[in-house]
Amino acid sequence: MIRGFFNQANLSELSETTQQPELSRRRFLRAGLGACAALALPMGASTAHAAIRRPFEKKLSFLNLHTGERTHATFWANGRYIPESMRAINYVLRDHRTGDRRSIDPQLFDLLYLLQHKLGTKQEFHVISAYRSPATNAKLAEQSGGVAKNSMHTHGKAIDIRLPGRKLSDIRSAAMSLQAGGVGYYPSSNFIHLDTGNFRYW
Repeated sequence: MIRGFFNQANLSELSETTQQPELSRRRFLRAGLGACAALALPMGASTAHAAIRRPFEKKLSFLNLHTGERTHATFWANGRYIPESMRAINYVLRDHRTGDRRSIDPQLFDLLYLLQHKLGTKQEFHVISAYRSPATNAKLAEQSGGVAKNSMHTHGKAIDIRLPGRKLSDIRSAAMSLQAGGVGYYPSSNFIHLDTGNFRYW
């Protein structure tokens, strides 16, 4: 991520001034699975046959704006996360400064999947920042007081994204309507921060 973006992104974790009721991990998962089930619900006989032939899957696409790397992966199918796909996504979402990678919280993928369906799109997410190593985070913290020492990015629980051709305000509204996780709005830097913490926005 561009250095300025990193600094502004971390302000999100220090400026969460608007708090909403906590959404528990279990409730989040129920909401995600419920929405996914609704998306897979057959609408007629022909759709039902198609559902039998093609089990419900969850797919996501990412473009890392710093490395130019892309991935389009089915990360969930037949009731489970797919390890190979998760590794491919984790690689693209690694810390581009150090090359370090970490397993991204699967809930973050579920959140992004629900968001893209809320927006009615299958576009790839343009990634400004995802995983950030402790070393990178510490270096950035030295340069800016706006960088949280225990950033959710360092735990693989946060991502900063945009969607080409989509208004940032529309992405923010769709994300907030999910009532899950943190939603940060940074129009001056053209990205939305999402994380798997308690529901809140700023």
